[in-house]
Amino acid sequence: MTDDIDIKTNWLDPASLTAVRGQMPIVYVDAVPVRVDDMGSITHVGMLLRQAPDGTISRTVVSGRVLFGELIREALLRHLEKDLGPLALPRIPPDPSPFTVVEYFPDPDKTGFHDPRQHAVSLAFVVPVSGDCHPTQEALDLGWFTPDQATSEHMRKEMTGGHDRLVRMALASVGRLP
Repeated sequence: MTDDIDIKTNWLDPASLTAVRGQMPIVYVDAVPVRVDDMGSITHVGMLLRQAPDGTISRTVVSGRVLFGELIREALLRHLEKDLGPLALPRIPPDPSPFTVVEYFPDPDKTGFHDPRQHAVSLAFVVPVSGDCHPTQEALDLGWFTPDQATSEHMRKEMTGGHDRLVRMALASVGRLP
């Protein structure tokens, strides 16, 4: 082990992470938290209000890096609990499959998904949550929106980095795009 790796979190120190971000893509997970009715149909989409990588305050989905040696399911659970609180009770299948793969680039015109810090590859999931959600330290707020509200022009203006498009893709993947 070198001093460049934080043993407790299995991640690089800030200087090393910045260097790596400039040389290779980083693997992320994006999770669109949803509430479902008794028939399994999406009734609400959860979106966080937080500071985006570009410094703006905007609505986003749950997102974060996958740690070295961490299963995708573990990364999803860690980020959902970190952002929505430990009582969110996400229902992640034993072998989750993403509804899409998203590539974020520093150039906002390359794919429409933008992260000014890096090229990131993210596996995107729709995740039902059934518990009591309370945003934790990194999020300013958590709002629950109907599919119509979540895809409205007003909400599109509140989202950055392509997350408005990601929410529409998530709803389309389960047949709930208004």
